[in-house]
Amino acid sequence: MTGYLTFEIRRTLRDAKFLLFAVALPVGLYLLMADRFIDQGAPASYVMGGVAAFGAMKAALDVGARTAVERGIGWQRQLRLTPLSGSGYLLAKASVAMVVALPPVAGVSLVAGLVSGVHLSAAGWAAAVLGVWAGTVPFALLGLLIGQFATAQNLQAYQGAVLLVLSFIGGLFIPVSTFPQALAAVAKILPSYWLAQVGHATALGGGGADSWQAALVLALYALVLGAAVVVRYRRDTARA
Repeated sequence: MTGYLTFEIRRTLRDAKFLLFAVALPVGLYLLMADRFIDQGAPASYVMGGVAAFGAMKAALDVGARTAVERGIGWQRQLRLTPLSGSGYLLAKASVAMVVALPPVAGVSLVAGLVSGVHLSAAGWAAAVLGVWAGTVPFALLGLLIGQFATAQNLQAYQGAVLLVLSFIGGLFIPVSTFPQALAAVAKILPSYWLAQVGHATALGGGGADSWQAALVLALYALVLGAAVVVRYRRDTARA
């Protein structure tokens, strides 16, 4: 698995356009949103946490969902003929998704510090970046799950719909406190809501029970989605 993981990381890092877009989109969104939300009284660090969470989530989803293309061209079938196990393949893909999820978080945090004057302690910056990054694990697994269901033809529709729901209803851009009661209840079911809680809490120097609750919910999502990915992959293998 180590050899395959190294190959996948190198292949992904050579895709300069993909990496540039993964960082440039959330940084651009932050620059567009920061002044408006700050003028409305929201701290720049709060905006930073939400946009960083979006960038990490989208990058992780993108990498995982691209496995639909590999399924379509028969790459997964070829890998099954090698000593690489199915669990090794899935773990490598999830690991690559996590590697790609880190630059957007770091990029948004850097711009927030340089442009918006966000000031955090060294421990605060570490928590803001690493906390959001660690909370992205369920989305790497969700991307893999999408990739196991979607085809190359309908991948964008699947991925776009999931990203739209998670981003806006999950409260990454708009505070859930402004939602109608029913929509707010739906938002709190989504993993993106809890990732946003991590981003907002660490960026504002918070923590405590709320952060631990968010970490627990995200961990439970990771376990459930991880099991779903394994089951789907095995069924796909059996059909092949």
